[in-house]
Amino acid sequence: MKQQRQQFTMNIILWLLTSMIVCNGLPLKANVSGRPAVVNIGAIFSFKTVIGKAAKIAIETAIEDVNSNPDILPGTKLILQMKDSNYSGFMAVVEALLFMERETVAIIGPQSSVTAHVISHIANVLRVPLLSFSSTDPTLSPIQFPFFVRTAQNDLYQMSAIAEIIDHYEWREVIAIYEDDDHGRNGIAALGDKLAERRCRISYKARLSPEPTRDEITDVLVKVALRESRILVVHVPGSWGLKVFSVAQYLGMLGTGYVWIATNWLSTVLETNSPLSQDAMDDIQGVVTLRMYTPDSQLKRRFVSRWSNLTRGKLIGLNTYSLYAYDTVWLLAHAINGFFNQGGNISFLNNSRASELSEGNLHLDALSVFQGGNLLLDNILNVNMKGVTGDFRFTSDRNLIHPAFEIINVIGTGYRRVGYWSNHSGLSTALPETLWEKLPNRSSTSQMLHGVVWPGQTTQKPRGWVFPNSGRHLKIGVPHRVSYREFVSVRGPDVITGYCIDVFTAALNLLPYAVPYKLIPFGDGRTNPSGTELVRLITAGVFDAAIGDIAIITNRTKMADFTQPYIESGLVVVAPVWRKNSNAFAFLRPFTGRMWAVTAIFFLLVGTVVWILEHRMNDEFRGPPRRQVVTILWFSFSTWFFAHRENTVSVLGRIILIIWLFVVLIINSSYTASLTSILTVQQLSSPIKGIETLVSSKDPIGYQQGSFARNYLIDDLKIDASRLVALNSPEECAKALKDGPHKGGVAAMVDDRAYIELFLSTRCEFSIVGQEFTKNGWGFVSGGAFNALILLVIVCFTHKINGIDVAGLSTGLSSSSGHVNCHSQTFREWRSPKDP
Repeated sequence: MKQQRQQFTMNIILWLLTSMIVCNGLPLKANVSGRPAVVNIGAIFSFKTVIGKAAKIAIETAIEDVNSNPDILPGTKLILQMKDSNYSGFMAVVEALLFMERETVAIIGPQSSVTAHVISHIANVLRVPLLSFSSTDPTLSPIQFPFFVRTAQNDLYQMSAIAEIIDHYEWREVIAIYEDDDHGRNGIAALGDKLAERRCRISYKARLSPEPTRDEITDVLVKVALRESRILVVHVPGSWGLKVFSVAQYLGMLGTGYVWIATNWLSTVLETNSPLSQDAMDDIQGVVTLRMYTPDSQLKRRFVSRWSNLTRGKLIGLNTYSLYAYDTVWLLAHAINGFFNQGGNISFLNNSRASELSEGNLHLDALSVFQGGNLLLDNILNVNMKGVTGDFRFTSDRNLIHPAFEIINVIGTGYRRVGYWSNHSGLSTALPETLWEKLPNRSSTSQMLHGVVWPGQTTQKPRGWVFPNSGRHLKIGVPHRVSYREFVSVRGPDVITGYCIDVFTAALNLLPYAVPYKLIPFGDGRTNPSGTELVRLITAGVFDAAIGDIAIITNRTKMADFTQPYIESGLVVVAPVWRKNSNAFAFLRPFTGRMWAVTAIFFLLVGTVVWILEHRMNDEFRGPPRRQVVTILWFSFSTWFFAHRENTVSVLGRIILIIWLFVVLIINSSYTASLTSILTVQQLSSPIKGIETLVSSKDPIGYQQGSFARNYLIDDLKIDASRLVALNSPEECAKALKDGPHKGGVAAMVDDRAYIELFLSTRCEFSIVGQEFTKNGWGFVSGGAFNALILLVIVCFTHKINGIDVAGLSTGLSSSSGHVNCHSQTFREWRSPKDP
């Protein structure tokens, strides 16, 4: 009886202790003797989505493989509860709360990055790790969401790959088409950052609602088609992504000139729903897409071979998300195993704020905190295993190691791989794992891809832009010239031609982006307009830029920005010249009269000196005075031809003779060369020798109407303005030069070398005299809004455009003598037959 009372007392005490444990939230499921028999884990995703229907099979298979493997979690089984969020973020949140109410140690999912942002806040409080194989939003930061673990590649790397592809093909602007939710916005923001690192940018962002209608997609793509960029990046869900390409095909936006780059949603659709219908494949011909790279391994090949049996009768293809979903289960199993090996217990405590959540009918006070959450999270992050996706472990910033993507080109009824991208070595045609052990090489020569078949069935790289149909056109002023229309010719309101215009348009064609513009004539068409006034109108906002024959001078550069000169030029003097005819005394022309006199004096002087030094000891220099005079003259003259027969005896005499013979050699060579030139080359003569002659004289000087030469002659050379005569056409210039200063004309004309050489190309009776006395060149002018033009001209004008050396126009027109070749090949090649 006493023994029965003791047993009853022990039962009462045990019942009281149990009640106290339950009331205080102490663990009930702690297994003192060993590991628990089962561990509850959950999974939340949409079963019918492109990603979800394949991931469901992969996760179920992984659970079976883990539970049947005695080497992992011995004595413990994983009990998986999967819930279908059915495309609903709200249902995903509700299911997550239900899981946490049922003492679930970890949740696989959610599928959507939008939902992951919400559930991660709950996971932080209840310390339940979330392992998502498809939430790739780069803003799901481990700092903000420590219990969120991304078990697939971060979208940040995918956007880096796209940015490098764009930079590789030397495109500079792209248009982003994306779903307007957290995943779409944050992915495109990451793309914008990566493009900016390579001096590229997103020129237009086309947003689509999470469930867009065909009409909405049409409206957005019509706006895209009006933009100048033809590089389109599509970052949308796979559930309706093909609808975008269907509408684009209907609008004619999948033809030649377009570039479509889709993120990895398209490769997932191609793998999961293969084969697509013929219409769907026609809509994505030439599209480039990415796929998360998983290296080949025995584990992967074994799983791929099992997939057909696992999906028998379901027609569900294996995609990379399925591989990551399979590895996620194994990751969690290894982490739970390590958790138990470190003495972890599965225990839950009521939330300290449970009393505040007890009101209402939601029963949120049932949510409890996983006591071992931090330990389990540490084990998840420290797992190092080999899975079907390759080496599976996390970096210090909690991203998977060795991020890499395949670059795929859709062609015909399938697709082909054109290369790889890895965070280690960038773009390459070699397998990423072969490069991981080598030093990273990001040089331009190492970045390569195989050939791509672009939309429109072309292998030629698209330019990437067209002139836009919307937006403000840049107003570019063009001088309405009267003279020298070969450079700029206004033939109508919208018809402006000429060499300068050809240079400008050729340079624009070399740009990787569009510059919409409108050429506006400046001037009345009766006189040449002032270039300085045209530049001033840019600063006043009348024009955005100016092109044409605009000289770069100091006062203009203070008002606006100039490009590098595309024609080297400067002020020169042109004057009438006449030909010097040969005659019987032409042999005297190599030397002037003074030179002849000096030479004769030196001949006599040397002969006399040698006679003085030699006649005392040399018999050949002795004799009667008459003979000695003849000897001096003969000796001096014969040294000109090195024919002297008299020997010199004295040392000093020999030294003088050697020096003199060297001087004679120089004189003889100079005379021979000059005489040869006189007798073989046409000789021109003019009383004007250069700008110095004009400055010192009082004769009238001509200049071109509207040229800066007038101000330069007055302000810098101090020439009186009354001496300057404005000339408005080449014909007026020729007449004034022919008339000369005595018949109402001018003595010479001062103008830019480019004009003068064009003027002289058909007028051989005039020539440039003297040297070019200024260096300015011609350039295009821009205001602050047209700096892109400056950049393009700096790059383009140092090269040949359309086979013509722009900077060497004057070189091609000039001959070695300084006179213009009237039949210059360069000028004839450039000037078309229709030009005047």
